[in-house]
Amino acid sequence: MLLEAYRRTGADLPFGDPARPHGVAMEGSFWRFTDAVRGRVVIVLHAACRGAAGPWSLVALATHPGGLVRWAIGDSLLDAGPGRLRVRLDGAALDAAWTGDVPWPRRAFGALGPAQTLPFLGQYWHPHLLLGTATGGATLDGEAVSLDGCTLYAEKNWGSAFAGHWWWGQAHGLGDGAACVAFAGGRLLGRAPTAIVVALEDTLLRLSPPLSAVTTSTAPGRWRIRAGGVELEAEADPAAAHVLPVPVAAERRVEMRSSQHLTGRLAVTVRRGRRIAFRGETELAGLERGVPG
Repeated sequence: MLLEAYRRTGADLPFGDPARPHGVAMEGSFWRFTDAVRGRVVIVLHAACRGAAGPWSLVALATHPGGLVRWAIGDSLLDAGPGRLRVRLDGAALDAAWTGDVPWPRRAFGALGPAQTLPFLGQYWHPHLLLGTATGGATLDGEAVSLDGCTLYAEKNWGSAFAGHWWWGQAHGLGDGAACVAFAGGRLLGRAPTAIVVALEDTLLRLSPPLSAVTTSTAPGRWRIRAGGVELEAEADPAAAHVLPVPVAAERRVEMRSSQHLTGRLAVTVRRGRRIAFRGETELAGLERGVPG
């Protein structure tokens, strides 16, 4: 009982499972399917919210190319479980399964490091599937799309409310030896902490305050992050962003204030001392900025 009460603050003890529901005002889930051969990306987001009038749910799906965005508030729009996902929205449906090639490894801490043990942070973040291989398909405005062979990324975010200003990114397909890059951050109590995850062939790098000094610079269409030996540079056309809904958990409504690029350029360099251990680049990165409504 004490552990569950502690987790309802949003926090997790070492060696816990950050991906498990916490019982906070908003529990968010996100899946990103990338087809590097066809240049296609499909994303699905789900927010399970608790408001004054009771629980409610937001589901959204967006795609590139085509610029499709579909979202709705309601029940029975999404069914998810270990290794499977089903979505039904007006003009969009998805049925997918996957195997987890690179799940988050068993470690004392998740993506936020020791900060995950702090209660009432407002927002928490954890990528629990760094690289999966998908099967299945989607129907997007009447067009049948195969998801067979897509790489899959999945994460959780949770807390009392979304930050007024935040930034996020994720990419596969960076070249041999890199499974995944992801980052997330936002303005919190006058600070702007950012966490970075880089999954390489032989190791997983997790860089986040307070153990790592992270420098972040963002602007419309631009993201630059430095932490330890990791350097991230990303850019996208601000006019090409998908505008996605952000839940206001207490009020059973959304704000359209997430600008997410389903495809953008991201370059990552990992240094070990003076030696470059890895360098890769992709034009299929997901990149996001959220601003106050």
